[in-house]
Amino acid sequence: MAFMNLRTFSFSTWCVVRASRSQMNMRKTLFQILKFHPMCCSSWFHSLSKMPVLHCIPTSGSLQKMRNESHHSAILNSSDFIDWAWVRHHRDERKGNSIAKDCVNEQYYYEQLNSFTSSKQIFKYVCSLEELSDIMAAAALLRVAQVEVEEGELKEPERVFQDKVFKALCFQFELESQKLSTAGLVGALHALVQLRVDPWSTLIVRLVSESQDRLDKGKMTLRSLCILGESMLALEGPGCAMLQQIMDQVQRIKLEDWTPEEVAMVYSMLQAGLGQKGQFQGLLNKMNNHTVSIASQLSRKHISSVLHALVVLNQVQAIPLVIHLGKHSVRHVPHFTQEELVKVLEGFVHFGHSDRYFTEALERQVPKASFTMDPESVSRVMQYCSRRQILSRPIFDAIAESFVYNSDNFSTRQIAWQILPFGKLNYLPPNAASLFRKLEVILSSRFSQFQPRTLLNLLHSCTLVERFPVNFMAKIFNPYFLQQLQSPDGSLDRFVLSQLTQLYLTVTLECPFYEAPKLLLKYRVKSFLTHGRSLETGVDLQLYHKVKAGLIELLGARMYFASHVLTPYCYTLDAEIKLDEEGFVLPATHHEDAHKRIALCIDGHRRFCANSHHLLGKEAIKQRHLKLLGYEVVQIPFYEFQILRNNEEIVEYLHKKIFPHTFRLSW
Repeated sequence: MAFMNLRTFSFSTWCVVRASRSQMNMRKTLFQILKFHPMCCSSWFHSLSKMPVLHCIPTSGSLQKMRNESHHSAILNSSDFIDWAWVRHHRDERKGNSIAKDCVNEQYYYEQLNSFTSSKQIFKYVCSLEELSDIMAAAALLRVAQVEVEEGELKEPERVFQDKVFKALCFQFELESQKLSTAGLVGALHALVQLRVDPWSTLIVRLVSESQDRLDKGKMTLRSLCILGESMLALEGPGCAMLQQIMDQVQRIKLEDWTPEEVAMVYSMLQAGLGQKGQFQGLLNKMNNHTVSIASQLSRKHISSVLHALVVLNQVQAIPLVIHLGKHSVRHVPHFTQEELVKVLEGFVHFGHSDRYFTEALERQVPKASFTMDPESVSRVMQYCSRRQILSRPIFDAIAESFVYNSDNFSTRQIAWQILPFGKLNYLPPNAASLFRKLEVILSSRFSQFQPRTLLNLLHSCTLVERFPVNFMAKIFNPYFLQQLQSPDGSLDRFVLSQLTQLYLTVTLECPFYEAPKLLLKYRVKSFLTHGRSLETGVDLQLYHKVKAGLIELLGARMYFASHVLTPYCYTLDAEIKLDEEGFVLPATHHEDAHKRIALCIDGHRRFCANSHHLLGKEAIKQRHLKLLGYEVVQIPFYEFQILRNNEEIVEYLHKKIFPHTFRLSW
């Protein structure tokens, strides 16, 4: 079976399209002759059914019977073929006999299609029907594509392309292309393109030719234009000549007349390739503004589709639309499919958006479904919490429990995404012992499968919550592994060097029994505080200035404390106070005889999880290390400081915090 090459269907195809017209007339004449000779037809099609279908040109699978009293067409089976299956053109009125009792209504038909999980089930069901419209037949082929195509490839092409029902449907679509409804025509083309049918086959060429003719007449609906546009994008790419014609007709339709479904379809078409490199940005801007007003009318499928398109098209100016979509997605959380939920979470992460009610809905849903959720969905939930710094104990506890039992089949990326948030948000679940024991088993057996930076992030995250990967330190500090961490130009990212340095400092301070290889000096940094990604969060300047004013009044002069002090251990202190042996404050410039050092951690909002007063992991490890290095750590959190009403209360607060066992002197 030959697979279609989606990028080789070039402009020269139109030569084949025009040439195929004469061939089609010849085939019709031959068909008209054959239909009056059943014995001849049976033997002819029997022999054709034995031939290999090299390019999915499905002329070998069926015979069509035409009724004189109507335009309805049917697929005739010989003794070795299929049972009677009528295919009629959508909205054609049947002039002859009434529809047979086995013919189902469309709603039931689509429900049945969506319940099937293999092409065999779909074809068996289609074969059992006496009649179905061309739109319903196209829907059957599309469902086959949905269940059989995986990662852009048809899983078992022989099983699909050699199926007699598939051949019969394709033969009728090819022969009756001019009689198909527009919706059936573009639907069939769309399904066959997704099934990777050879674009040079007579079937595809004929459907494209007929689509071009109807496009030239300018009477296609917006829905049909979108489906045709996605098909041509897959066949020829953004350079296809038909696409500009399609977009011209799309833009002539008033935006106010678009249904919510059509809005989502245009977004999907633009996302598929038309909207790349800023093309049709004017249309996108209008759509972004219009969709805000109809966000409440979008279904869960359309919400996820639009959010995904906004991500792919990087519509950073569409934040109001993202906020509205987030607001209206809350009610759909229990009903999202796993794929839809992934797209919604991906959108929130990309645009840096979080919604309290959406998070609460996740907290109700995830604990109930954590053991049955797809690994990618679970990973995206944790990524959402991590990026937005949301410490949700119900979510984290449920996922930690499911990880112990389900993680054997997770990819290394999914494992990392599910574990990293525990370190970042400084949280140990109730089953922490089982969780990290399972992680150690995975690392021991799959160490080489992890990408070097992913592995470094994972081990560094463990140290933030006092889970020390000493068994893997020798591998991390190995020159070969360090070489793998390098960029293509041979350099090492400063953030990576900071992580390596902090890992080494951690095992040195907190694992005194560690005697494995050390990190070479050339890989160590002097400061963890850097621009961009950093292992420390810079001080909140507004909060710092208020504390600074209170310290000056408390200590009597600015000279008695230092600010932004870089220690020999890479950490930066927000403020430092030195004391002598008798407890008296020394000037900040005094470097000798300092008996005690007090490190003030002036912690603003950014050093805590978004929805709590819980320190982030990188701030918790900093305070832990400073204590081990001999500093007395005094934390001044924003939530305690912001309730102080005047300068007198501030000074009193600082005195109790810094000197809790001494009387305050008045200067």
